[in-house]
Amino acid sequence: MAPKDNKTSLTTTEGIGRAPNRAMLRAVGFHDDDFDRPIIGVASLFSDITPCNAHLDRLARKGIEGIRTGGGVPQIYGAPTASDGIMMGHQGMRYSLVSREVIADSLEVVSAGMNHDGLIAVGGCDKNMPGCVMAMARLNIPSIFIYGGSILPGIGPAGEDIDIVSIFEAVGRNQAGALDKKGVHKIECEACPGAGSCGGMYTANTMSSAIEAMGLSLPYGASNPAVSAAKERESFLAGKQVVQLVKDNIRPRDIITRKSLENAYTFVLSLGGSTNALLHLMAIAKEAQVEWTLADFDRIGAKVPHLADLKPGGRYVMHDLHKVGGTPPVLKALLDAGFLHGDCITCTGKTLAENLKDVETIYKSAKQDVIRPLNNPLHASGHIVVLHGNLAPDGAVAK
Repeated sequence: MAPKDNKTSLTTTEGIGRAPNRAMLRAVGFHDDDFDRPIIGVASLFSDITPCNAHLDRLARKGIEGIRTGGGVPQIYGAPTASDGIMMGHQGMRYSLVSREVIADSLEVVSAGMNHDGLIAVGGCDKNMPGCVMAMARLNIPSIFIYGGSILPGIGPAGEDIDIVSIFEAVGRNQAGALDKKGVHKIECEACPGAGSCGGMYTANTMSSAIEAMGLSLPYGASNPAVSAAKERESFLAGKQVVQLVKDNIRPRDIITRKSLENAYTFVLSLGGSTNALLHLMAIAKEAQVEWTLADFDRIGAKVPHLADLKPGGRYVMHDLHKVGGTPPVLKALLDAGFLHGDCITCTGKTLAENLKDVETIYKSAKQDVIRPLNNPLHASGHIVVLHGNLAPDGAVAK
């Protein structure tokens, strides 16, 4: 007899002794044949406290549709989020990193407690990404992460693109006497035009890019905009694909390896990503039982060029990268140049190289200047360095 695809959830549902469990599940819509299908947890970090997460309920529903199409049974549940952008500058920031641990614990409690066969998690704000992936590594059940996507740019007073950093800068200009309160208010009202995570290469886009390169998100997952048909299609496909991962028995610890972590950090460096990546990748590595130290970051940083002209240090936002092809063409350029391990398995069931086989490199577009040429990078080696000295004998990082 072929092994069952729901062998984990059978602990909860199989046999006469589990009749009370099944009775409760019937009350939320289960039918007889559902108990023979894989049960997939859908962790939604939807919340209206931040634009990063305000649309995630819609993406979670698309994931649910995909799970049903793939032959699974979805079980949606909520997990908390906090907003780093809103918590900055007051006592709220004490809870930022704590929220990562709470998110990881929340997913573990529900999906382990319910014996889910697989998991999709939908997150948007900074600590959502590492928190969800840490939980996936702990649980080690077939999983896919769906990033909520970036916010679209706002329109500034002169018709220019603006984002959340624009209003921080406006506050500084006001304090310097260069912009009046009315000018600040105008930028305040336009900087965040709708749902989605902050558009530059800040923590959210840094970690979503790392997770895509690592293989736990579908291709284009980091660059598909929050409000787009592409993001909804991706969410549907993620739901469908996680059922296939259950059937193929491909688990997070098959995907999160030393090689895939090297791919993740290589991509972070090429995009000019946040120093927070080091903090989060080390935590993910620990949960996946992969040995990883600051020396690994230092080793990779010495050879990977910084290519992306993205904010906060550059001119563009993730939406601009999306317009010129998105994340896979950049990964293809790095793969062709020998910076990535193409043999790493991903959540598509294929290797990274197989995912990128038919993708044209970002340099096929002569018009784009979001990604600099490999022979003319913004920095020849990584923009993040590891430091050691008497102030930080165990090491520190600086951008």
